[in-house]
Amino acid sequence: QVQLVESGGGSAQAGGSLRLSCTASGRTFSSYVMGWFRQAPGKEREIVAAISRSGGITFYADSVKGRFTISRDNAKNTVYLQMNSLKPEDTAVYYCAADYAPGFTPTRREYKFWGQGTQVTVSS
Repeated sequence: QVQLVESGGGSAQAGGSLRLSCTASGRTFSSYVMGWFRQAPGKEREIVAAISRSGGITFYADSVKGRFTISRDNAKNTVYLQMNSLKPEDTAVYYCAADYAPGFTPTRREYKFWGQGTQVTVSS
């Protein structure tokens, strides 16, 4: 079991940056593949980025590739999402998620643990 808490959301102007953090409870953080998802108004939830257990493999949605960076610090039980060059279409509720299934298949797995979400609003 793991409890996830997101922080770092807020408002930014187009072209600006935000850094989201997700801290996890427990002592088995390194056992989890971690992902960031977002859900914009009127749209389905979509995966934004994911990172393997050791941090050696990452995945990014095409819409954020080159602008967002996912990273993790297992010693701090924390996963980050650095968001640069923000666009108004990045506006969404961002969710941190964790899963312990074997392998790294970020788009083909059911993430079992979810944070409550943090609002990101990007204005033009």
